Amino acid sequence: MTSSDSRVPSTPSGSGYRHELYPYRGAQEFLEGTVGFIREALDGGEAVVVAVPEEKVTLLRDEIPDDCTVRYVDTTKVAHYPGRLIGAWKEWIEEHAAQGRPVRGIGESPWEQARSRAELEELRYHEWLLNKAFADGPAWWLLCPYDTGGQRAALQQMSRCHPHVRAGGRSEPSPDYDPQAPFDFAPLSHPCDPYDEFVYSSGDLPALREKIATCAELLGLESRRLRELHMAATEVAANSIRHGGGIGVLRTWSEDHRLVCEFRDLGYIADPLAGRLRPTPTQIGGRGLWLAHQLCDLVEIRSTPDEGTVIRLHIELPS
Repeated sequence: MTSSDSRVPSTPSGSGYRHELYPYRGAQEFLEGTVGFIREALDGGEAVVVAVPEEKVTLLRDEIPDDCTVRYVDTTKVAHYPGRLIGAWKEWIEEHAAQGRPVRGIGESPWEQARSRAELEELRYHEWLLNKAFADGPAWWLLCPYDTGGQRAALQQMSRCHPHVRAGGRSEPSPDYDPQAPFDFAPLSHPCDPYDEFVYSSGDLPALREKIATCAELLGLESRRLRELHMAATEVAANSIRHGGGIGVLRTWSEDHRLVCEFRDLGYIADPLAGRLRPTPTQIGGRGLWLAHQLCDLVEIRSTPDEGTVIRLHIELPS
């Protein structure tokens, strides 16, 4: 595996990126905070990208219709693939920045529609990664509405991912945000019994693909989705062999109506954004994890210098 530091540095002075949490309860509070934010942006000649669940898009369109300065995006589908979200925001923001206009964004994931605990955790991780992804990018302001529903513990977790919190129409520094602290991952779930295990090294990729195919076919996964899983698994396993000490361990099982392929090795992925940004045409390496995010329904990556790397690829099983 490749290597870099997993700590997010403080936002550089003058970078211009502002990441703000907006806790609210119910539709009325959602509108009070977001409509004012949009109108303030439009009054200042800024463009706005609104990426929220479909029902929230409907609420906002009734107040502020689409035009060339306000773009609405339904996050219901794209947010089910957390590893693709930063790439999507990069495209949305750069599109407006290229026109020479300041940009504001409103981003809310469909938390209540998350399909598993693992997906919820990756959505929260995405919020934390935004601080690193845009630290050196174009100047823009992202407001993240979050329906608390009285969940104090969940709100504190979200506050740790945002440098600023908005309340009562005012923005204050988040008391829970530490730019030097690593992300506080929840422990990975235990593999479901029964699970298969296979130790692989150089020359074992065909056997590894066969192991995955046997498990997948028993669960009804075949054709295009199996080919895509094979491609993603080959990339991850090859990285284990190349960067993880020459050997890795594959485990396969099913949970939450998904096939899970877990890869363990002794390597270290130091860049927390690995696989989340589209590789450039001249880039050397770094395409395997990006491809895995594009082909799989969910990718979980946990990596430390002391314990090595665990990568889980999730593929939804047919109904």
